[in-house]
Amino acid sequence: MDKKKVLVVDDELDMRIFISTVFETGGYEAFAARDGKDGLAKARKLLPDLIVLDIMMPGEGGVLMYRHLKSDADLKHIPVLMLSGVGKQTFFHYLKMMNIQPDDAIPEPEAYVEKPPNPDELLEIAETLIRPAA
Repeated sequence: MDKKKVLVVDDELDMRIFISTVFETGGYEAFAARDGKDGLAKARKLLPDLIVLDIMMPGEGGVLMYRHLKSDADLKHIPVLMLSGVGKQTFFHYLKMMNIQPDDAIPEPEAYVEKPPNPDELLEIAETLIRPAA
């Protein structure tokens, strides 16, 4: 049976290693990217089963990458677990403000976890978000 693929996108090396290790020990195949640009390229190449995406990153940050993901026909079906030091309410308010123009609206992420993440919680969320192979 093929392992499910998780792409971890975070600018902090320690966080990428930590989250990748959590998923690898949980039976997943983990891949890492250090920013939104690299993350988007890897998402297109790998077509992962789940993307764990940090919001606050320099350069092409998580919000911009998320917008690209959800507007790309090949990637929009991939569930995204947002991970950030930004409070959930603050992020959802920001997303609501971005979606004032309905023709350009992006959906809410499938899951949102504040840093520091709990390893068991990450794996539980992944299990609920990743669709079983048909």
